[in-house]
Amino acid sequence: MQFILLEPEEFRKFANKSLYKSFYQTPEIAKLREQNGWTAYYFGVKNDTKLVAATMLVARPTFLGKSTYYCPGGPLLDYEDAALVDFFFKNLRRYARSHNGWLLHIEPYYELRERDRSGEALKGGFDHTEALRNLKSAGLTPCATSDEPKYAFVLDLNHRTPDQLFKQFKQNTRNLIHRAEKNGVKVRELSREELPVFKQITESTSHRRDFQDKPLSYYEAMYDLFHDKDQVKFLVAKAPDGTPISVAMFMLYGDEVTYLFSGSDEKYMKEYNAQYLIQWHMIKHAAEHKFKRYNFYGLQALPNESKKDYGLYTFKKGFASDNQGHVTELIGAHEAPVDSIFYALHHFLHKLKHR
Repeated sequence: MQFILLEPEEFRKFANKSLYKSFYQTPEIAKLREQNGWTAYYFGVKNDTKLVAATMLVARPTFLGKSTYYCPGGPLLDYEDAALVDFFFKNLRRYARSHNGWLLHIEPYYELRERDRSGEALKGGFDHTEALRNLKSAGLTPCATSDEPKYAFVLDLNHRTPDQLFKQFKQNTRNLIHRAEKNGVKVRELSREELPVFKQITESTSHRRDFQDKPLSYYEAMYDLFHDKDQVKFLVAKAPDGTPISVAMFMLYGDEVTYLFSGSDEKYMKEYNAQYLIQWHMIKHAAEHKFKRYNFYGLQALPNESKKDYGLYTFKKGFASDNQGHVTELIGAHEAPVDSIFYALHHFLHKLKHR
């Protein structure tokens, strides 16, 4: 096997065909990171002449002048191939070590176990725990810090028409969609110039629900990088008088539509239920354009009535019948020391700070 540097377009061709692709592993996200002070690299592994693994990797000084090397949504490889995992990460860490690195952090888009809509592991379903053992053998350990959720709720579209999908929504979900339509709510796509409307609603929602919103510059950059490729959509729902009452952002990449961010004006939520109509609008689009999966994205943990995001989970599963929707579990974020002295020093200082 050979560990090689790749050109961005060479990487893109591999990523487009990968079973483990994610919009996070694109040259566009590399450009976004570069706008924020990161440096992007592309690496691959060839077995004879065939490219069998690749990653977009970004680096930035984060600790005493030493750099963190970060793989958002990657790397893209078969994590159950022990020899490939060992070879790939040994060389990736070697490169980072020789280029002022102290830490390697990865967040693969690679499912761990097959689960049902309630989050229970399916008997006879796939189980990729071998991937965890291979990562451990390659010197990587699980970590809690992650930009991407470990769990998500996914609707399998499976070539169904919008009408077929709608009939399998839960009755309450169908009723709320009909109510929003009857009350005159309309959904349309926002232009770049209208993104401050999107930001205003997501920011107010973030204050209400206690999460950190992205800056307007992030939404504008994502629009600039992905909109001409028809890979991002910012939707708004408006009340009959034209007031924006709900917004959502979606990524359209590969076989999957991903519901990424949203917000709603609290004053109009119970009367109009506009977020249901936005989801239905986008699910129709996904079905009409032959996407295979509709990813409702993050859950903080496996479904549990005692968790504060359980209501969000019930909202999402209302769009799926028992045989369509399921919870996905990824193998999760992992990290490995690149410079063992700096890595140990960082952990010592971190523990000291928390004490």
